[in-house]
Order: sequence, then structure tokens, then C-alpha cells
Amino acid sequence: MSEDNRAYLSGFRNFFETEAESGILPVGRNSPQRLPGDLYAEQLSGTAFTAPRPTNLRSWLYRVQPSVVQSGYSRIRLGHVEAPEATPADPNQLRWDPLPLPETPTDLLEGLFNMAACGDAWAQSGATVYLYACNRSMDERFFYSADGEWLIVPQQGALEIRTEMGEMAVQPGEIALLPRGVKFQVQLSEATARGYICENHGAFFRLPDLGPIGANGLANPRDFLTPVAAYEQRRGDFELVAKFGGNLWACQLDHSPLDVVAWHGNYHPCKYDLARFNVINTVSFDHPDPSIFTVLTAPSEVPGTANIDFVIFPPRWMVAEDTFRPPYFHRNVMSEFMGLVHGVYDAKAEGFEPGGASLHNCMSPHGPDAETFEKASTAELEPVYQGDTLAFMFESRYVFRPTEQALTADFRQGDYLEVWQGLKPHYPDGMK
Repeated sequence: MSEDNRAYLSGFRNFFETEAESGILPVGRNSPQRLPGDLYAEQLSGTAFTAPRPTNLRSWLYRVQPSVVQSGYSRIRLGHVEAPEATPADPNQLRWDPLPLPETPTDLLEGLFNMAACGDAWAQSGATVYLYACNRSMDERFFYSADGEWLIVPQQGALEIRTEMGEMAVQPGEIALLPRGVKFQVQLSEATARGYICENHGAFFRLPDLGPIGANGLANPRDFLTPVAAYEQRRGDFELVAKFGGNLWACQLDHSPLDVVAWHGNYHPCKYDLARFNVINTVSFDHPDPSIFTVLTAPSEVPGTANIDFVIFPPRWMVAEDTFRPPYFHRNVMSEFMGLVHGVYDAKAEGFEPGGASLHNCMSPHGPDAETFEKASTAELEPVYQGDTLAFMFESRYVFRPTEQALTADFRQGDYLEVWQGLKPHYPDGMK
């Protein structure tokens, strides 16, 4: 991604046009009889043709060869992309250590570990959550998901994401959003990489409405960066892997699929630096709901109830008066899958490590552990800057079903429930 194009291509699902070679984009029509260089016109539609104009997502790609030039698909197995359909939902509070880094050469697809899913991918609702850990690039392999858009949250190691529509460099503290069907390849900028992926099966992620907050705050559209056109004409033996119906399928190509010379439209990848999030917080009393930290939301058919929300807990000032400042004890209808990019999460004393994860399903009680509760209950309530932290949450109206491999993983913390057992009754002695 060229920083020179920030002013031109910064935005979030706006209409863009970009060309790697001057004079390629047609003027006044999308698919003229002949294109310069005898390129092929191909439309990539992210929504139904008849979707209302404000929500209709599509882009026109002008490429060296159309996508149909490929072999037939065959089902393959890579990594741990286990579909959890047969796994019962679990009301227990669950927590995991970081996914171990691989000891043998492993690219991102081989290093995927399916943790949990919610909703129904076949009905295009809910989401699937993966961890990934890898130590090599996808040099001769490319990928796309037909099951949903990918939200990638790196935790360790920067990624070079090469897409049909251009390149994006994404490092920990940033996110990448890759639409359903867009082909891409992940190359590593460092020896190893690890992180989280949310595959959103429902309505596309978008910026949340601001309501009484007003026109400004949270994530700003101008900070979402879209890649400029870049292409390669590379011949060879390549593999294109597709996520389709919960399984992986592969076909063979004799050319790189990253051969789009120019494109225009509003269906495209983007990246976002989470440090640009404008935090809204209390300046009087009480701990506000985590919804004020929503970066992106994928709505459901129920207004105000998300198919999936992406929420972050970034550096911020804590100034609330006469208030228990960490997240309060709660039971809620939304299910929460949580991760930690770096630092310390203010509701946990230990055990929740960068690269780790937790799952608190619908109505399962959770909140600060005993040590955090005691410390926060007796702390001097002065302004405190919560600096070394970046946690996030995938939150859904649907119950997450953990996979069998996640429940039986060596890195699952089997004693997680013990962190709350030190919370003893004090009433009525506490009134003295």
C-alpha cells in the first residue's frame, strides 16, 4: 500500500478507481467490447444484484485472465479447519493459552485452528473464529473464502497481504478486512506470525451508527486504507484454495491470480490502525457498556442486536468517581469471544496472555477475577492512564459452539473457573 495514495484512497467502502497502468480503466461504461491490452472485464459482487443502492457492493476488475481459467476443485485438508456442527454449545467459562508456534514449515492456512462458531454459515449468519500460527509465506498458494469476509487481527508478526486489488502491510495493532470471495496471499515479514481471524458469515462489517455521540468519535472512515491496483504476470504451478461450505477445496492454476491491472467499485479490502480509534469513556461515574468501544459491526435482522461486533479495549484514561472501574460482573444475552494483542487486560490479574483467548457464552456469568476485584475495590480513585493494553472481543447475538479440538487442546486452561473462587461473602460483616 502506497502512503502516497492515502489522500486518494482512504475511506471505508466508498467507491474507488485505481489502475496500475495508465489508460486501462474504461470511461463511461464497465465492460466495453475491447479493453486496452485485450484485458478481461470481471465483476465481483458482494451482494445480490438487486440490493438497495446504499448497500450494494461490487467492483469491476480488469485482469490478464478471467478467474474461470482454472482446474476443477478437489476437497483438501489443511491445518485444523474443523467444522463444529456436531459439537454441543458449552455454557462453561473457557480460556486458552496462546496457540503454540509451529516447529515445522507452516503457512497461514496450514496454521489455522478453528476455535468456535456461531449462527449458521449455510444461512449466512453468525461467524467462525480461528487462531493462526505460522512460520512461512504462501509463496505458491492463494486463498479466498466463499463462506464469509475475513477480519484478521495480528498479535505477533507483521503480514504482507497480497490481494487481487493490491497489497496491504498489516502489523500487530492493525486489522485487515478481506471481503468474501477476494483472492489473496499472505507473506510473512518476520520469522513467525500469530493472531486471530473472525470469518463473518452474516451482513458485512460496517461502522456503527453514532447516535447521541454525534458526528465524531470511535473509528473514522478516513482512517480505513484501501490498496491501490498492483498486478503480476507470473506463470507456474499454483494452488488456489477455497473455503466453501465449511471445508477447504483446491484447484490448480498455471498463472498467478493476482493479475488485476485496474479496478473500480466499492467492494474491496481495507486495513485500519486501531491506534486511530477515538475512545469514548465516562468522565463522571459508572463503567459504560463495552458497546462504546465498537470498531465495526455486522448487524442482524433485529435492530440494535449484532450478528457480530468487533470491539476493542485500547489505551485510555480511567477517571470515573466512586466507581468500580474494571468491567463489572455480568450475565448478558450476547456471547463474547475475547483475545489480547498486547499488554494486560484490566479485568484479569494473570492467565490471560497476549495471543490467548476466552469464551463467555450467552448468560454465563463472568467478570473480574478475585485478585482484580480486591485491588479495584480498595484502589485510590485518581486519574489513571491504562496504557499498555490492547484487548478485543468478537461479540455475537448467537451462542458460540467451541470445536472439539478447542475443548481438548493442550493449551486450554482447565482450571479457569478457579480464578473466581476467592470471591467470598462479606455481608453482613461488611456493613460494620
